Amino acid sequence: MHCRRCPRLATFLDEVRTLHSDYFAAPVPAFGDPDPRLLIVGLAPGMHGANRTGRPFTGDYAGVLLYNTLFQLGVASDTQSISMDDGLTLTGVRITNAVKCLPPQNKPTTAEIRCCNAFLRDEIAALSRQCRLLALGAIAHQAILRSYGLKLSAYRFGHGTEHRLPDGRMLIDSYHCSRYNTQTRRLTEPMFIEVMRRALA
Repeated sequence: MHCRRCPRLATFLDEVRTLHSDYFAAPVPAFGDPDPRLLIVGLAPGMHGANRTGRPFTGDYAGVLLYNTLFQLGVASDTQSISMDDGLTLTGVRITNAVKCLPPQNKPTTAEIRCCNAFLRDEIAALSRQCRLLALGAIAHQAILRSYGLKLSAYRFGHGTEHRLPDGRMLIDSYHCSRYNTQTRRLTEPMFIEVMRRALA
């Protein structure tokens, strides 16, 4: 995918490519089963994670808990995701981001989130109606609601909260598996495993 809809993000990626010529440094595509029963939605690629490797949650701290949990629950072929060519496969699970390009300081603007939302909307629309959605963090939660054209105030984010969407799909919320959330114990491994298990049920 080649996209320059967001001038700030496109310019930033140009700068990153100059500094790190071996980085993927482009919009990061979804990864996993093409016909999943669960779509996991994160925020955006990390500078030295997905932006480097070209795979969501790969090469940074947030992916450690995510992929290990997927392995424990029997839907990932390995405990960790290292690179695009490491042979890792996901069964029944697909991972994507609300914003496909690396944002400066890992903070996309509201306008950038809205601009990128068409891609998420198309991703969700292409899935089976039985596919559940797991939002990692409030921004991913809001991006999913935006993709449905729903009022954000009608579906409040909360870890472990489940929402029935108008098309019958279930949206489940989780705190993001970031270094900050896990180190402060806002999100513990048992909490994450439990919400992931429910999302996969």
